[in-house]
Amino acid sequence: MQLQINGEERNVACTTLAELLTQLAYTSAAVATAVDGEFVPRTARDTFTLYQGMRIDIVAPIQGG
Repeated sequence: MQLQINGEERNVACTTLAELLTQLAYTSAAVATAVDGEFVPRTARDTFTLYQGMRIDIVAPIQGG
């Protein structure tokens, strides 16, 4: 299915937000997610179903200085 992930069109093979994060190697619990502009809590990711054309934003902290 085609999704827009952090502004980039991507073709993925997953059905839930949790599966998407695993597929994209976001394994840290310290990420924030939003779908179509709405925050999705970590506890809802396993059951949050993805559909064609959704806009996914994934924000992860980075180190630097």
